[in-house]
Amino acid sequence: MRRDLYYCLFLFIIIIPVVSCGQSDTSFVRLRQRMVKTQIEARGITDKKVLDAVLKVERHKFVLPRHIAFAYNDSPLPIEEGQTISQPYIVAFMTEALNLKSNDKVLEIGTGSGYQAAILAEICDSVFTVEIFEKLGTRAERLFMKLGYNNIHCLIGDGYQGWPDHAPYDAIIVTCAPEKIPEPLLDQLAEGGRMVIPVGDDPVQHLVLLIKRNGRIRERNILPVRFVPMVSPDGKRY
Repeated sequence: MRRDLYYCLFLFIIIIPVVSCGQSDTSFVRLRQRMVKTQIEARGITDKKVLDAVLKVERHKFVLPRHIAFAYNDSPLPIEEGQTISQPYIVAFMTEALNLKSNDKVLEIGTGSGYQAAILAEICDSVFTVEIFEKLGTRAERLFMKLGYNNIHCLIGDGYQGWPDHAPYDAIIVTCAPEKIPEPLLDQLAEGGRMVIPVGDDPVQHLVLLIKRNGRIRERNILPVRFVPMVSPDGKRY
C-alpha cells in the first residue's frame, strides 16, 4: 500500500513537468483523439459538429498549468475562484443538446476557463459569454484573443440577468446551477430557441432542456449533474 502511494507520488512529480514543458502538439492531438473516442463517442455523442469542435479545441490551454497533465482526463478540474472546468463529456453533452446551427447566436452564462465558449465558437457565428468573477472573465477574454476567437464577446456581470443588449438568443447554455430557472434568461430566449441549464440545490441537480415554442416554454430533465452554484454579485446563491 505504501509502495503504491510512493509510486503515485513519483508519477505526479515526474509527469507534470514533462507534460507541461515537453509535451508535443502531436501528443496533445493523440490525447484529444483518445478523449473523443473513449469518453464522448463511446457515451453516445454523435453530432459531427460537436465531435469536430471537441477534437479541435486544445483543452490543455484552458486548465491551470499545474493540471495540464490531467487536461484530457475524464473528469472536471478546479480553476480559480472556486470554480471548475467541466468534464469533457458534459461539455459535449450540453453542446449537443442545444442542436446548434452555424448561424446561431448563443449566450453562455459562466465563462469560467473559457473552454465551453471556445467549443461553441467553433460551431456558431457568435457567442456572448457572461462571467461574474472578473479575474476569470478577464483571463478568458485574453485567451480568446490569443487563440483567434474573434466571434466570442465577453461581459463581466451577473449571469442571472443574462445579456439583454444582444437578445434574443437562439441558444442559451448555463454552466452554474441556480435553484430555479432565471426569468431574465427565459425572456432572452428567441422563438424556437433552446436552453440547457443545471437546476437545483446540492446534492440534487438536474440538467434541464428548455425549448420556446409559440411563446411557451417546454422543459424536461435530461441528466442528473453536479455544478457549482450560480451566485449573485454579493456572493449569495440564486
